[in-house]
Amino acid sequence: MIGAGIRNTTNATMLEAGYKHNVIPGEAVAYVDGRFLPGHGDTFLPAVQDIVGDRVVVERHIRDNALEYAFEGDLVDAMTVALHSQDPGAHIAPFLMSGGTDAKAWEKLGITSFGFVPLRLPADLDFTALFHGVDERVPVESLEFGSKVFDEFLNLA
Repeated sequence: MIGAGIRNTTNATMLEAGYKHNVIPGEAVAYVDGRFLPGHGDTFLPAVQDIVGDRVVVERHIRDNALEYAFEGDLVDAMTVALHSQDPGAHIAPFLMSGGTDAKAWEKLGITSFGFVPLRLPADLDFTALFHGVDERVPVESLEFGSKVFDEFLNLA
């Protein structure tokens, strides 16, 4: 999760080729989920083209902006107070998330969005291995903690 917030990424997520199991296809298509850091939108596609070479055609299918906001203001202050109400020793550490699909829609309306997911996860839980996986889950205690933080947050807002 952290790695995707410090460098551009590509992940092949869908493949299409052929129409029959014993016929070599004349063409194959790979859909790649490519995400670039803020400020790298213009150089991302040419960089991918350089990597795959001249025999592969790279085309943009969907283009979203990479968002970045200053971590400050009343909303950030309320998130911090709400988190500290349930965990006074929590360290607030903003980071660039690789997700943010909803934030991109709100940004088009001029609304600044921050991901705020106050889950206190057990140290031995490999959450990143479960994230968007077939068996994605979080412990009930983590959800209970998060609901208390959100309740406090909504009382402050």
